[in-house]
Amino acid sequence: MAKTIAFVLLRLIATLFAVTFLTFAMVALLPGDPVDTILGTGPRAPGIEEQIREDLNLDDPFIVRYVAWLGAAVTGDLGTSYITDQPVSDTISQRLPVTAQLAFMSILISVIVAIPVGVLGAYKQGKFADTVTSAGVQVALSIPNFIFGIFLIWLFAVQLNWLPASNWNRFSDGIVDNLKTSILPALSLALAQMALFSRLVRSDMIATLRENYILSARAKGLSDRYILFRHALRPSSLSLMTIVGISFGALLGGTVVIESLFAVPGLGFSLIAAINGRDILVIQGITVFIAAMFVIINTIVDLLYAVLDPRIRRK
Repeated sequence: MAKTIAFVLLRLIATLFAVTFLTFAMVALLPGDPVDTILGTGPRAPGIEEQIREDLNLDDPFIVRYVAWLGAAVTGDLGTSYITDQPVSDTISQRLPVTAQLAFMSILISVIVAIPVGVLGAYKQGKFADTVTSAGVQVALSIPNFIFGIFLIWLFAVQLNWLPASNWNRFSDGIVDNLKTSILPALSLALAQMALFSRLVRSDMIATLRENYILSARAKGLSDRYILFRHALRPSSLSLMTIVGISFGALLGGTVVIESLFAVPGLGFSLIAAINGRDILVIQGITVFIAAMFVIINTIVDLLYAVLDPRIRRK
């Protein structure tokens, strides 16, 4: 087990290094002068160009700039925005809880719905219930999340007037008020995830139900519900756990459209604002942070997978 952990951690460090290098390189290779990109075409204060060049080490070679930036990033210093005059790390720390809550809520909703749907489809394979659930899953996979979000706004905000169409209330404003502003974007994100999870559970459950120990449990007279949720669900959930971890990491950077649609002040909303304002340091900082979180979450999933499955540890 120690060798497995050491290998996974070594791979994590190498991947993080590659992610930071590629992100920094892509920003550095953008056409045009970074100073002009940051300041735009408007009037400039005397000496501001020289100050920016000095702060960003623009007169140094690429490798020197990358090493200096990486050294500062390791300590949590991602620079300071020239638009908001706020440290990028502060921007991320303020916006991350919002995006993390949306990602967690959407994953939770997806799993709660997907498991019974997937189990039902496997148990009733080839029958009417399986046909109906499979058709519903196919429709859910075909609908873009922003289209579903617009439909939810039309239904619950415009027609029924139950929930607000935009804005965001934090937990400090009250749990109920927070849920009122978070449930619609979370549902929008959950639709495709729910469909993907249910198909995965159904596929793995069908294979598990053909195992000999399941046949033995049926021969003992155990109820179908007990067999499904006690003996078949756990071994069929290993792939689901992996996909849930990957999906959570992807949602941290994949909420851009939904956050913009519902005016949710998360990482995606800040990234769009930074792109529109040509705030390179914020773009670079948020992009690297999202990529790093995705890699770290996947590493944690790999470790948990090794803990749950002895075959991976032996391999």
